[in-house]
Amino acid sequence: MNEKILVIGSGISAITAIKSIREVDKNIEIHLIGDEEFYPYNRVRLSKGLLSTLEEDKILLQKKDWYDLNNIKFYKNIGAISINTDKKEVELSDKNKITYKKLLLANGASNAAPPILGIDKKGVFSLRTLKNAWEIKNEAKENNNILIIGGGIQGLETAWILSQLGKKVFLAEIFSRLMPKQLDKKSSEILKNALELYNIEIMLDTQIKELIGDNKISGFITTKGEVVDCDMVVYSTGIKPNINILENTQIKTNKGIVVNEKMETSVVDIYASGDIAEFNDEVYGLWNVAIGQGKTAGYNIVGKNSIYEHIVPVTTLNAFNLSLFSMGEIDEDKATDILVEELENSGYQKVLINSNKIIGAIVIGDIRKSPALKIAMEKEIDLSDVDIKNVSIDEIINIIREKAK
Repeated sequence: MNEKILVIGSGISAITAIKSIREVDKNIEIHLIGDEEFYPYNRVRLSKGLLSTLEEDKILLQKKDWYDLNNIKFYKNIGAISINTDKKEVELSDKNKITYKKLLLANGASNAAPPILGIDKKGVFSLRTLKNAWEIKNEAKENNNILIIGGGIQGLETAWILSQLGKKVFLAEIFSRLMPKQLDKKSSEILKNALELYNIEIMLDTQIKELIGDNKISGFITTKGEVVDCDMVVYSTGIKPNINILENTQIKTNKGIVVNEKMETSVVDIYASGDIAEFNDEVYGLWNVAIGQGKTAGYNIVGKNSIYEHIVPVTTLNAFNLSLFSMGEIDEDKATDILVEELENSGYQKVLINSNKIIGAIVIGDIRKSPALKIAMEKEIDLSDVDIKNVSIDEIINIIREKAK
């Protein structure tokens, strides 16, 4: 069998893994399987770019000639259908089969459709691919009342763009606050107030029961019995790892593909990284985590021992004339000390500390503080010599910067 590395998936984790492989081995055969009609592109740019032309060439992760220059055989618009781990063989959507010496599963996740009657009607969209973005942008030109289901980052960014296009936007969130996984009550309230300045109607504690309309969406009904007219829906309610191709294999899965600190799966010579991977019982679905896992997987595939060190999850939002970030733990019950400061112009800072180490932070306003707080968490910088109860957050950040030098 040839020394052939097969990578399934064309996102940032796959490309990072390939770069890591090429750092170590310039010649080993690499085959990259991508099920979209485009070269690998930056998905983070999709919701942010709905106001622009969103041309493929402007959001590519690497220029198209990079693949030839790095001796990578790229299969465009071809998906993986199934895996035979005994034969070390993958069946492709074009009916061909390809063998491998080592395999990386980096084929990501899909947007999970909420269990709502009518979710499959015409005029209902979800944003995951460049093609999705084009469809949403074109549909929005013809419609004025748009429902966003989901108050997370993607839902908020989509609401922001559509409101800038002059649309009436309804945003329905099943929980009692926006960004419930990243923000506390106060910071979420600041965000909500900012949204409402842009003709966005926030519907918290609201579950959509049904999307109504004959040939096309014409409105929605909540579980509270409210009936509201709308002519377009975009949902963003979480992701579902693409593990369907693993049926009839011995690869262990739970929420995603279970991996260890080397990104190894339960089957020898098969690795997983990015949105499809489950590490320490978590599927993170975050850009910086996907990069870190891809790098680890790539190194280990070519024999350079690498251990994945947990990367602090960071969420950022720049919209509604607000800049905010959230990282780490936001549950106050897990903190021994909590510092909170409300600032001018809707500014807000909160740092959570446990046993003299920062475990989480929320900042609305000056996001330049993000790197120092991230370093403090990742390096577990000890603040036992700091009078935490009598120090400002800015002073703590300066202390961290000194300690990190």
